[in-house]
Amino acid sequence: NNWDEVKLADRHMAEQLAANHAPVLYVDPPISHLTRFNAPLVADSLKRPRLRQMAPRLARYTPVVPPKPMEPAVLPLTNRIARGQLRRALRKLGVRRAEAVISTWLFVDAYGACGERVRAYWWRDDPVAAAPLWRRPAERLAAGDRRLTEGSDLVVSVSEGIATELRTRGVEASYLPNGCDAAFYAGVDSAPDPADFDLPGPVAGFVGHVNSRTDLALLEAVADRGISLLLVGPRDPSFEPQRFEALAARPNVSYLGQRPFEQLLPYLKAIDVGLVPYGNTRFNRNSFPLKTLEYLAAGRAVVSTPLPAVLSLDSELIALAETPEEFAAAVQREAARGREPGLTLARRELAATHSWAARADLLADLLGLHRPGDNGGGGNGRHC
Repeated sequence: NNWDEVKLADRHMAEQLAANHAPVLYVDPPISHLTRFNAPLVADSLKRPRLRQMAPRLARYTPVVPPKPMEPAVLPLTNRIARGQLRRALRKLGVRRAEAVISTWLFVDAYGACGERVRAYWWRDDPVAAAPLWRRPAERLAAGDRRLTEGSDLVVSVSEGIATELRTRGVEASYLPNGCDAAFYAGVDSAPDPADFDLPGPVAGFVGHVNSRTDLALLEAVADRGISLLLVGPRDPSFEPQRFEALAARPNVSYLGQRPFEQLLPYLKAIDVGLVPYGNTRFNRNSFPLKTLEYLAAGRAVVSTPLPAVLSLDSELIALAETPEEFAAAVQREAARGREPGLTLARRELAATHSWAARADLLADLLGLHRPGDNGGGGNGRHC
């Protein structure tokens, strides 16, 4: 993801690796000067300098390439320009060679441009199942997935099932689930009250993208019970627009649109139950919803569909429901329990065991990185 978009796993991981293991260069997906018109959220990325220091030991670079950079006819030029820019960015940082390149780029090949010791493919989403969501041909996404899988020293997957499948094919693959910023959510109850909506309690909340991953029937069932429903996050305007607009227009529903990660605490303070209303699709089965742990880190009850990643948490603190009727009933039950101090503490303790710092420790071990101050290559400031 581009640094300026919704803060997701890649930014969390980069921050923790930089803080605890090795200097990091975070590279945005290549964009063109036309991107500002069709993706205004990333317009500021085009401003100079394109190599920026975001935190101690954490730099960011934005490759700028020709328009329509991922189209097959333009992709060879995109590749050449992006690789050259990446090499120059490393030289400006005084880096001789990278300890590792962690790639999620399905089309542009970053391997070899950095003189890296380890090449790791971070398998974060099912690319073939994502074809309708990403509006890319499934065969192109599958080809990019094969290129990365076959060209990497290591694959780290958010899906335990995919990691197991890859190992049966002789691929060195490890399970690396998503995490959460538990410390950030610890201050939720002291956050100011949100001023941009007014719903009576109890409030069920969904914080995330509204798109084809979302089962609107589950949200409709919650609203049908008279429970207040708060929706925060971007939405795909092509995803069932009339149905979503009808839901958002109900008196007990408030849709606020996207909010920056840093501004989420007041909304999480307002909700009593966090929702993970994802349908039983291949993409969702192979995903690991960040929001599950983030709700728990805020001390809130969670109701989710029984996705494998949620089941892997193996906790009675997460209520599971599949049909709309079951989902709405579970939300009502969890809301009735209120914010019991013991439950709130237990949820936060569970989330803390799945912190991004712990996930970065695991990834660093897989990559053979070392903490600053020891004898490994990651602590001298000349590697990333």
